[in-house]
Amino acid sequence: MGTKTADETGAETGAKATTDQEKVSVAKTDEVTETEAIAADDDITADHEDELPEATQEEGPTGVGQGAGAVVSAALGLVSLTGSWIGTVASARQSLIGQLHAQTATSSDVAKLLDEGYGDAWKATALWGGVFALCALVVGVAVLARPAFGAPGKPQAGWIKSVAWGGVALGVVGLLLAVLKYTGALLDLPSAG
Repeated sequence: MGTKTADETGAETGAKATTDQEKVSVAKTDEVTETEAIAADDDITADHEDELPEATQEEGPTGVGQGAGAVVSAALGLVSLTGSWIGTVASARQSLIGQLHAQTATSSDVAKLLDEGYGDAWKATALWGGVFALCALVVGVAVLARPAFGAPGKPQAGWIKSVAWGGVALGVVGLLLAVLKYTGALLDLPSAG
């Protein structure tokens, strides 16, 4: 019983070889099946990506808020230069108050009438223009400073920077003009004499 014949040894070796080949074949089949399953999952995911819940989709800053802020900054800067409805109403109100004071006054001083009737209205327009310019400046600077506090490595779009810088520039010019109008350095009231 201790010795095996060559045929028995060959049969065992052939059986072993068959078993090893089967193992390799099964392993390769498992790899192919696994690869096909992964590919099928990718196809399903790609086809139904829109249907996945929002929590599973990758979310990140899109820049929509920054873009909106840049546009608002530019619009406020433009309003500060061209005038606003609020500025027009405030100017008309101050003009009306000046006219009422002029009608009730017994002794009319022309300089005082000019100042109350038109100067105060001019200052009200300048004041509201300055408020809009300051808002444009603050919003524009906030948009430009936002990337420093946002996601690292996420650059700000070029158009957002351009529009925000435009809003800042309009805000600075509007603020300068408002100060010049309010102080009388630009288009001062005519002299009464």
